[in-house]
Amino acid sequence: MKKIFVVLFLSLFLISCAQKMPSPNQNNEPSKKYTVKDYFPLVADRRMKYQGIGNEYAEKDVYVDFIKDNRIQLRVINPGTTLAQVYEIKDGELRLIKSQEEFYYMDNIIDSQNQDPEILLKEPIEVGTAWTTKEGNKRYISNLEKEIVTPYGSFKALEVTTEGKDYKTYDYYVLNVGHVKSVFEYNDNKIETTLEKIEENASVIQTVKFYYADFENDRIAYIKQKLEFKTNDTIIEKLDSFLRTSPKKGLTKILGPNSKINSLSLIPNENKVYIDLSKEFVSDMNAGSSLEAMIIQSLVNTLGDYYNVDKVYISLDGKPYESGHIAIGKDEYFKVDYSNIIELK
Repeated sequence: MKKIFVVLFLSLFLISCAQKMPSPNQNNEPSKKYTVKDYFPLVADRRMKYQGIGNEYAEKDVYVDFIKDNRIQLRVINPGTTLAQVYEIKDGELRLIKSQEEFYYMDNIIDSQNQDPEILLKEPIEVGTAWTTKEGNKRYISNLEKEIVTPYGSFKALEVTTEGKDYKTYDYYVLNVGHVKSVFEYNDNKIETTLEKIEENASVIQTVKFYYADFENDRIAYIKQKLEFKTNDTIIEKLDSFLRTSPKKGLTKILGPNSKINSLSLIPNENKVYIDLSKEFVSDMNAGSSLEAMIIQSLVNTLGDYYNVDKVYISLDGKPYESGHIAIGKDEYFKVDYSNIIELK
């Protein structure tokens, strides 16, 4: 149980980033009334790297995938998994709305709903402000000027203490920086996650396999491409250009000049991707049944590989795929198939 609890604790470790970085050793201004957002600013295109001590999963890299109004969606990468975490600042509270593991793709879940979120920081920003966690533990602001040392620098930080049955956690937030350190203590054990580096103008880099019909050789070929994501970049935007071009003579591109991706989404519990294309997808192909089947398989394999699923539902302007050669019903789908595949170097 303790191992499971440690992993859960680490998955909730918060990070954020600053609009303007303070110099190390910068003092807080106790005369000013600060808000949660001062200690957890929402800033795009920043990577925050954390050092871990005491547990193999304590280290992590954090990127900002999406920002919308008072919400931020973070990509948290540790040695065990990649998480998507959605935070919201509302009614003077910092709330954890959603945390999803095995999040190796780019998907916007920032509008996720949660009627009972975890409250991580709460106004008024003063010593003694207290609340109860979802597990029934006491959480409170215990210090406004706690001196801490990180590999990135030394700070006077806001300290939030959580008292569990046989453990305590200490979370440290710095003005205009965010969450810089977390300490988890139970029995004689201590796990620390501490800010090591901040990188501006950072990107998430993903390697994606794009599949194409090699009609003359009766096979499908794939080539690996690197996609670079800044904050609020969508997977549709990144896929589009590669689906419209062919990397080599003799390979058939997937999307024609008039085709459009209307929507693209993953339903994890169905192990299925849904993609809606404009009806021009069929007319742009202008292909016989064999080539059409290979183009569809190329699209299905590309999406299935990226999202790690084996089923893809294709619709045309909201209606199940139908071309004259190939058709599916509303409850049917196309199956990912990696047989007769070659890689292009």
